[in-house]
Amino acid sequence: MTAVVMLDRSWSLMLSDLGVSIHDVARRAGVAADLVTKESFRLPVTDYFRLVEAIEAEVDDPALALRLADLPNSMPFSPVLFAALCSSTLSIAVQRLAQHKRLVAPMSVRHRHTDEGFEVGWSWDDPAIRSPRLLAATELVMMTQIARIGTRERVRPIRVCSPVPLAPTGAYEAFFGVVPQVAEEACLVFSDADARRPFLTASDDLWRSFEPELRRRLSKLDAEMPTMERTRSVLLECLPSGEVELGQAARRLGMSGRTLQRRLANEGVTFRQLVQSTRERLALHYLTTTAIPYTEVAFLLGFDEPSSFFRAFRTWTGKTPEATRRSATA
Repeated sequence: MTAVVMLDRSWSLMLSDLGVSIHDVARRAGVAADLVTKESFRLPVTDYFRLVEAIEAEVDDPALALRLADLPNSMPFSPVLFAALCSSTLSIAVQRLAQHKRLVAPMSVRHRHTDEGFEVGWSWDDPAIRSPRLLAATELVMMTQIARIGTRERVRPIRVCSPVPLAPTGAYEAFFGVVPQVAEEACLVFSDADARRPFLTASDDLWRSFEPELRRRLSKLDAEMPTMERTRSVLLECLPSGEVELGQAARRLGMSGRTLQRRLANEGVTFRQLVQSTRERLALHYLTTTAIPYTEVAFLLGFDEPSSFFRAFRTWTGKTPEATRRSATA
């Protein structure tokens, strides 16, 4: 099943605000210009990336993500975004975004409380995806904007990380209030106080009006997606916490363990095979494209002990993690 990104007419409004020709961007990206002006449309991830890169090329501004934050239409009327702004706090807003992000793109939003503060991160469901630099910057900028719009305070993250350098550094430092760092994945860390700070935009009534439609869209999306892919998405979210039991995955998918087993069998795979293939795929990604320590890779894959990960990896590939990373580096 081809991964797609859901877009709407706000894209044409954004290009208009930037003073960029829709036809020039569409021609450079190789997509139909009339598609971008529709109320809603889908693009395969590869076409979406070409569209983003075409906009970057036409605008030719490294600080484009900051310009988008100031545009009147940069935060379009999206049920997902408005559901977030209807939340009582930033922490609740992020939870809602994490739940409904896949309505927009094949991405996961992770969040957790650490000793440092409240951490929010983004990753594509397919770890092999390498997205345009603008996307990571835009996610970081827009999440910070959501925090500021909701609280009506100039919330400053404790830490900002991006997989690509954010330049000009001075402009991004002035926006965030902290110097952005380069890391493997995009993430923000807010203080616990800011994560609990009340949203002045909170509205239970509006949330109740948005929630049924969001649930309907999720149900429709789930109905169209093979059970194997739905289960893999759940595993990507659950592996770092070690929650990789069939029963736990089934509950998150809203079905019994027996039903999940039967549906996976109909698609020619077992739950155990899916866990193994997902872990192997992620392990190869972390070892060949990042410098994450082996102990942390083991944790991210849901292993209790690094030794268990080393044994499993040798069984999958016939190699040690160290040899695999050394080969990739060479």
